[in-house]
Amino acid sequence: MIVDHFGNRICPPDSVDREVKLGMSTKKYLLASVALIAQNHGAWSADLPAKQSAPIEYVRVCAAYGAAFFYIPGTDTCLRISGRARFEGGYMPSYSRQAGSGDTSGYQGRMRINLDARTQTAYGTLRAFVRLDAGSRTGYAGLGLSGTQQRIGQAYPALGVDQFGRAQQYMNVDKAFIQISGLTAGRASSFFDFYAHDLEFLAYTGGSDVPSTNLLAYTATFGGGLSATISAEDPVFRRTPIFSPTNNPAAVAVNTNVANFGQSVSPAPVLIGYNNGVPSQYSFIDAIQRSRLPDFVGVVRLDQAWGSAQLSAAVHELNVGNISTGASAGGAGSPFITQHTGSSYGFGTQAGIKLNLPMIAAGDTLYLQGAYAHGAQMYSGYCWFTGCYTQNTVTFLGQKFTPYLNDAVISPFSGQLSLSDSFTVVASYLHYWSPTWRSAFFGSYGEQTFSGGARSAQGSGWYFYNSLGSANAYGANAVGLPGTRFYSISQSLRDTYQFLLGANLIWSPVKDLDIGIEGTYTQVGVKGGRVIDIDKDPTAYSAARIASINAGGPVRTATTDGGFQLKARVQRDF
Repeated sequence: MIVDHFGNRICPPDSVDREVKLGMSTKKYLLASVALIAQNHGAWSADLPAKQSAPIEYVRVCAAYGAAFFYIPGTDTCLRISGRARFEGGYMPSYSRQAGSGDTSGYQGRMRINLDARTQTAYGTLRAFVRLDAGSRTGYAGLGLSGTQQRIGQAYPALGVDQFGRAQQYMNVDKAFIQISGLTAGRASSFFDFYAHDLEFLAYTGGSDVPSTNLLAYTATFGGGLSATISAEDPVFRRTPIFSPTNNPAAVAVNTNVANFGQSVSPAPVLIGYNNGVPSQYSFIDAIQRSRLPDFVGVVRLDQAWGSAQLSAAVHELNVGNISTGASAGGAGSPFITQHTGSSYGFGTQAGIKLNLPMIAAGDTLYLQGAYAHGAQMYSGYCWFTGCYTQNTVTFLGQKFTPYLNDAVISPFSGQLSLSDSFTVVASYLHYWSPTWRSAFFGSYGEQTFSGGARSAQGSGWYFYNSLGSANAYGANAVGLPGTRFYSISQSLRDTYQFLLGANLIWSPVKDLDIGIEGTYTQVGVKGGRVIDIDKDPTAYSAARIASINAGGPVRTATTDGGFQLKARVQRDF
């Protein structure tokens, strides 16, 4: 091999000629081979089976069930896919900067996916509907932290020291039901509900609204728009706690590190023994409600061109546990009495009407609704502004007192349940200023009352229990001894009212796009007397302060509290 001074290979002339000739020979051989293959291709193809391309099945429009349905390829099932994206921001003034207060804004982004599958069968249309809601939200006021969603397991809070629940991830199987021949089975909106906050950004007015519950129902239609439904529904999503004066005793496992995760219903002290006619021994009744019977709901509904009307009724069982511990105070009683709390049955009724008002403007609608509940407060919907599924709720930041929402109170002397009463009335009007601009105006009023005997029994029983040496003597739920000054101003089990007024304005510049703002004002108050202002006087429920108040010492009180909120929304449906 010959190389130059750069190290490159230098080939002699004869060597180059040999490489060129070899390349030309190889090229001729390849060309000849290709020609031979082409010449015999027809003969080979005749001996092989013919190959056909797989048929392409295109998506076909299904017009049987309305717009946007299509056939699932390879089936006779029609499917519609839809959804939503939403942004919301809110503002609420904060009247306090104590622990847990001080935030004035909240934000959230939410998504929704709907799947609606329908198949025609010999028994009518077979339908399956699925809806998934999810979101991410922050803040403490306005639209941020939702204790209600945490309590029913649909929101999961951040545990960071600086966040402490203010950031949440939200996930909810909102709908998952099957329908055929009048049967509805699965997770769906309660058949009891009618208006259900249809025209509001957030569910703030009174009235029943349970959009996600588990049920088995049958609806019969009679022509002319008349129908009747009987439904067995999950009682868990209609429960408001049985009153308890205690706070998170060791008998109930709770996560005390997360705001709003503390068990709001705790065992209540109940007398189990006397000594020479004097109460001497107390134990705890487990007041956590059990699932035994479903709620039974009956509905009669009329739908016609002028609008709709509905009558609803429901029966709700309150079924708690038995004595959960041994005697926790005092010595052996004589005679010894063991109490057991029997089940009680609450009920709810509701009437509503929806009027279409095209004579005012196309799309105008008026809702009127009223509800009453006995031992089943969520059927009246008195809790919706303050937050359901809890014994009492701080709604305003720096709230002066908390309304109690309990379905019932356990007597510490008889061990039996005394049921509360509540009612709400709601009006809501939707008006179209133009095809692209609309507004809703809404308001509600409601009251909740407790038996006077139930409150005084709680005060007497708790006083005797404390006097026997309980280590957990006082707390924010203390009622006080009847006849004392503290009893007259304690917030626990007081009869309360609330009213709300609100309006919104929504612009829809293109189809399925809403840009709007909403404002609401709410007032809560006690129906008689005054209550301790827990924001201005946060230590009033300590043992030392209770003694001072009963002796005539100073205390801050209030009769009402109120606040407003502003909310903005941008929403796209598809």
